[in-house]
Amino acid sequence: MKNILIYFITLFAMTLHSQNNIYDIALTDIENNPINLNNFKGKYLLFVNVASYCGYTNQYSDLQKLHEKYDELEVIGLPCNQFLFQEPFSEDSIKEFCSTNYGINFTMTNKINVKGSSQHELYKWLTDKALNGVKNSSVKWNFQKYLVGKNGEFIDVFYSKTLPLSQEIIQHIN
Repeated sequence: MKNILIYFITLFAMTLHSQNNIYDIALTDIENNPINLNNFKGKYLLFVNVASYCGYTNQYSDLQKLHEKYDELEVIGLPCNQFLFQEPFSEDSIKEFCSTNYGINFTMTNKINVKGSSQHELYKWLTDKALNGVKNSSVKWNFQKYLVGKNGEFIDVFYSKTLPLSQEIIQHIN
């Protein structure tokens, strides 16, 4: 009985560690290749749920500028179709749209859900204080930004109206 209890405690501890470590979360890029977040250790991570038909879509330009300006920052765009169906395209079409209209070359993932019962594990971590250790939040709209520090620590959430090149975000990177 004691060995079974130790086994379950160990299993629980491993699960808890995995949930609290952003680098263990699996993502897939827009070309359906795995993204290993461990490759970005030592960099700031800016996660942004993006959409092609949103009033904030023009923020792609500033996200690209931010990506080009700071070597110690990785911008990761996560297409989402949960807000008024503003990202109806396939991954191939999203990639073409972003490349043609905004010259995007930062990391883009496949389409994900950022809220609800099928919320992606990344957004569970980003929005739940029990997992990220800092604060609870909810994803209100497209182009909401989450900044994670160089050591995988949650820094803050910035709502859609906060521009990518704003001092509110830049102050954490400089």
